[in-house]
Amino acid sequence: MDKQTINIINLSNNPLPAYATEGSSGMDLRAYIESAIMLQPLERRLIPTGLFIELPDGFEAQVRPRSGLAIKQGITCLNSPGTVDADYRGELKVVLINLSNEPQVLHPGDRIAQMVIQKVEKVTLVQVHEISSTTRGEGGFGHSGKH
Repeated sequence: MDKQTINIINLSNNPLPAYATEGSSGMDLRAYIESAIMLQPLERRLIPTGLFIELPDGFEAQVRPRSGLAIKQGITCLNSPGTVDADYRGELKVVLINLSNEPQVLHPGDRIAQMVIQKVEKVTLVQVHEISSTTRGEGGFGHSGKH
């Protein structure tokens, strides 16, 4: 399978994001911080990664929580998935929140999120006065009929 190449600048002392296994969808992002940070319960922080990427047109990067960090420390990404647009050239930063009842410590180089690169389909919206009906209709949020 051909792989898309993406230009990246790494100002941190952390390794480049990489797939942990052949079947991995995401690459770990690491904290680029000078010293440990204490996250209090319900505190949110913007954590830098030291990474800058040049996504090709038609692609996005999604920043998602790491399951291990969530279950072990109660830390997750607030805007999940976070979207990095193809024309963004700033530093990748991750909004983390501590949802546990205890302070949690983040150390330099900790794996704080994962990044998934996806193709994006562009569409054209056409304003109409009526849309087709379905069996589901207007049922939403738990109304798919599946148990």
